[in-house]
Amino acid sequence: INTPGLISSREGAFPVAITGLEPVVESAISIQAENISAGRYLQDGDEDVIVIGRGLADLLKANVDDRVTLVGRRKNETMRQRTMTIVGIYDLGMRDAEKSAVFMSLAEAQSLYNMRDSASEVAVTLQSVGQEDTVIAELQALLPGYEVDSWQTLRPEIAQTIQTKAAFTSFFGFIVLLIASIGILNLMLMAVFERTREMGVLAALGMKRRQILTLFLLEGAFIGLVGAVLGCILGALVILALDQVGLDLSFAQGMGEITALMGSRLYPAVTLNQIISRGIGVVIIAALAALYPAWQAARKEPADALHHV
Repeated sequence: INTPGLISSREGAFPVAITGLEPVVESAISIQAENISAGRYLQDGDEDVIVIGRGLADLLKANVDDRVTLVGRRKNETMRQRTMTIVGIYDLGMRDAEKSAVFMSLAEAQSLYNMRDSASEVAVTLQSVGQEDTVIAELQALLPGYEVDSWQTLRPEIAQTIQTKAAFTSFFGFIVLLIASIGILNLMLMAVFERTREMGVLAALGMKRRQILTLFLLEGAFIGLVGAVLGCILGALVILALDQVGLDLSFAQGMGEITALMGSRLYPAVTLNQIISRGIGVVIIAALAALYPAWQAARKEPADALHHV
């Protein structure tokens, strides 16, 4: 059951979405149940108790065992008020999402809001991500008289947090590639400097500037290829190890939305397409990083290069 309402304490009243759910079923799949930071999650048989988020608890200046007033809309559109006890506070690391929801047992919500033996919605949990659109289309075809929505539509704040994480990860990956590019650029510049006389000899023997340019570009690409292969092998070994034990992120808890929903231990997952695309990207970047040193090498006059010490 979902119904709009207000929750209030001495600090004021705040709009919330009141959700009645089956505690035993939800506790196995709920991110709120997984991230209880104070008190406990809902249990069957609970009466006059609720679970709220850390963001809402901060607004109310309330803790576990404090009592607050909850007002919700009944089926006949009238409002129902009840004083409730907070038994649990969850912390997702997303304060906006935590400010807008209050959870109670389904049985109590049915009693309070005049919806005995009924519900306003059914939640469907999938085994893996990426199937949402297909399942929604199939359910909508089977249930034309009902509205079928995805979690992105119902909880846009969580979707926004995930998008923020993806952007942060992409930016971090870009920084890593940029550092690698600078390293390759420095390596190629040193190679050009140290082999200036060699390039003068090649030019004196008749090698054209275009050929010298191509030689150094291929050298940069080869360095990138070797680095990509070794990096993929070593990275795969590290991922296999971390897949068993996980990466301890307990030190990063509470650092904001970037670490929200990560949990205290992170288990990496990488697809073959990601490995191939990153490897190709490294080779291309290495070749581009070698472009300037290669151009520098090609434009030197043979006489100047031969006199270089």
